[in-house]
Amino acid sequence: MKNVGLIIAGGSGNRMHQDIPKQFLTVNERPVIIYTMEAFEKHPEIDAIAVVCIQGWEQVLQAYAKQFNITKLRHVIPGGKNGQDSIRNGVFELRKHFDDEDIVLIHDAIRPMVSAEIISDNIRVAREYGNAITVIPCAEAMLQTEDGIASSGSYPRDRLKRTQTPQAFHIGDICDLHRRALEAGITNSVASCTLKIEMGEQVYFSMGSEKNIKLTTVEDIDIFKALLAAKRLDWLKD
Repeated sequence: MKNVGLIIAGGSGNRMHQDIPKQFLTVNERPVIIYTMEAFEKHPEIDAIAVVCIQGWEQVLQAYAKQFNITKLRHVIPGGKNGQDSIRNGVFELRKHFDDEDIVLIHDAIRPMVSAEIISDNIRVAREYGNAITVIPCAEAMLQTEDGIASSGSYPRDRLKRTQTPQAFHIGDICDLHRRALEAGITNSVASCTLKIEMGEQVYFSMGSEKNIKLTTVEDIDIFKALLAAKRLDWLKD
């Protein structure tokens, strides 16, 4: 059974207010997407990498992969009009090249701090239960609101999980899920886990981390730089 990292880099990143898509922004002389790809490149259980890429950036991606020695990159796939569309493009293409029982780990290009431990646990849970959703506990008080201005109700945080990526599935199962979702008229689910639940199916949790941040704002880039500096400091101490 093979494990394929499917990195979703189809978004334009409007919230970052940059001309360059956020997955291609350079941080410490390396594009964000290279940090992400390297995590899968270095992981011994990952057999191949595929990237769903925003239109017009495919050659840039290939050039970066060559420059930074990403040898596991096998497929560059066109992005769609939204996240669900892009993921469907990716998994449908992978089905042409891999077996239905092989596992695909769907991961945001803009989560560059994903660790080897997170990837390993995602694979482990997917093999045991058929799917795996990376999650972390909800540490904050959660308030309910109707108008976005005020609240008179709360929700118990111990019943909530915050989802991250990767999210892993057997390739045949996730392709079948997307086909059935289209038939049901579901076209803009926010994540693979929500699509699975919207289709009435159960998901299983694997281990995440607060460090596995998603770069959506300029402030997130500052946090990413701080995490890189801390990681470098640990490496120097070792």
